[in-house]
Amino acid sequence: QLQLVESGGGLVQPGGSLRLSCAFSGFTLEYYGIGWFRQAPGKEREGVSCISSSGGSTNYADSVKGRFAISRDNAKNTVYLQMNSLKPEDTGFYYCAARRAPYGSWCRREARDMNYWGKGTLVTVSS
Repeated sequence: QLQLVESGGGLVQPGGSLRLSCAFSGFTLEYYGIGWFRQAPGKEREGVSCISSSGGSTNYADSVKGRFAISRDNAKNTVYLQMNSLKPEDTGFYYCAARRAPYGSWCRREARDMNYWGKGTLVTVSS
C-alpha cells in the first residue's frame, strides 16, 4: 500500500530552522516527482517546493526562496525540506505529495497535479 508519512514538524522561534522528512513506502520513489505543500488556518493550500524524479529540477514559491531547500534520497525513499530563517507566516500544516513523473524533469507545485498525499506535520513559528 502506497504511503507518505511526514515528520519533523514542531514549535520553533522566528529565525530558527527545521528539517521536515517525508518517508515513502509501497512504491519506488525514484519514478516520482514530489512536492511539499502547506496550509495555514483560514488559507488555501500553497505549493512550497517541488523536486523532479531525477532530482535535477527544483522549484520554490517566492515566499520561501533562499530560505528553504528540498532534496531527496531515493535509496532511503525519503524527501526532505530544510527550512531556515523561519518566519511566523511559515506556520501551518506541511504536506508532502507525489505523482509518477511523466518525464525526468517533471516538477509541479500545483496540488491538482499530485495523486498521493501524506497526512501532514504541523510547523509553528512563534516566540
